[in-house]
Amino acid sequence: MILVVNTIHAQKSWSLDDCIAYAIHHNLELKNFTYSQDENQETYRQSVRSLLPSIDADADYVKNFGRSPNPNTNVFENTEFISSDYGLNAEIDLFQGFQKMNTIKASKFLYKASNEETLHQKYMLAFRVMSAFYDIQFMEGLLAISKTQKEISQNNYDMVKRQIELGQMAKADLYQAESALITDKLSVTQSENNVTGAKLRLMQEMNLTEESSISIVTTPTKPIEEVHIEIKNEDSIYNKAKDFVPILKAQELRVEAAKKQLAAVKGNLYPSLTLFGRIRSRFVDNALIEGTDETVSFRTQLKDNTGQVVGLSLRVPISNGWSNRSRVKQQKIAKMRAENTYEIQKQEMYQLIQQLVQEGKALKTEYQQSYQRMEAQELTFEIAQKRYEKGLINAIELNQSKNLFATSQNENLQVQLRLKVNESTLDFYQGLPVFNIDKAQ
Repeated sequence: MILVVNTIHAQKSWSLDDCIAYAIHHNLELKNFTYSQDENQETYRQSVRSLLPSIDADADYVKNFGRSPNPNTNVFENTEFISSDYGLNAEIDLFQGFQKMNTIKASKFLYKASNEETLHQKYMLAFRVMSAFYDIQFMEGLLAISKTQKEISQNNYDMVKRQIELGQMAKADLYQAESALITDKLSVTQSENNVTGAKLRLMQEMNLTEESSISIVTTPTKPIEEVHIEIKNEDSIYNKAKDFVPILKAQELRVEAAKKQLAAVKGNLYPSLTLFGRIRSRFVDNALIEGTDETVSFRTQLKDNTGQVVGLSLRVPISNGWSNRSRVKQQKIAKMRAENTYEIQKQEMYQLIQQLVQEGKALKTEYQQSYQRMEAQELTFEIAQKRYEKGLINAIELNQSKNLFATSQNENLQVQLRLKVNESTLDFYQGLPVFNIDKAQ
């Protein structure tokens, strides 16, 4: 007995959330922002660690030749010996014009800004994926319309062929029906190619390289009865958006960082005070025990030659080629540039919201009108089809009516999906959960 088992592997269907999650995890450009985020985090941590004392140790090994001071008598003589010096140094800044504290605050603001910029890039990637996702849905809708048109043309071709066999139609009618059928077959092929191209664009946005194609879960569109024109106010949307949109929060944090950087640079104009301490010792190989020819041991020399130093160092800046004040002026310009960039971004976002609100109003009106036009064209085509079957109109008139119906279907489908993208974008700027993105990542 031979048992044959056929296992069918159904291709995974990707939802919009699946596509966005995969893209965020695999997008290479986003990884660069993540690296910048990690870099800024380490910079912030190091700025905090700069408050700790600075400690270092040093040692040297020296061989003396010729005339040099004898370490036992301090008299210059021709001698040869080996010496080693050892030291431990420590210092801590007591006051530097609050430079370190302001640097810590600035680096913390920059770290938070990089987090917001990374989150912004995730949202921008999500919008690109959403646009590509709905492009596939649009192209698949056009393909379905094209197949329906081809089926109608095929039925008409078969009907004309039967009518000719019965002697009720001329052979010229068959040529016209065949021409319409060939045109619709070409339209189907073109639509299939457009679907393939749209899928490729989505896979490229996702950086999906393991698959040769992708299948999406089609999101249903609202029936015309559920679409209500809601007049949204761009000012109210903007007032919500400016408090949470990542790119604005990032630039606001950069403004705060610039202020702290300016305060840190101004610290160079003030005196600085440093506490330091040192321990040093020395060993020479020709140090003799008094009255003997024996060399003093290494441990004894280190103990006997040890010296300690504790002190305060005060540094007062008087003139350094005016460089400190020049850096202050440059940092003031950097702060003003950051503030101006912040205002530009707020202006651009307000204008974008204005455009989205205006486009949304227009699309909702277009959707209702295109739906009404599609219904009218469908009714017109049905009447034309019946008249054609009765021989009251020719194939050219029928094809015109059929093409107008297909065009109205295409327009309505396009407006539906554009409206969906517009509503999702406006929902995002109103703080609604459009994308399932973890802000803490």
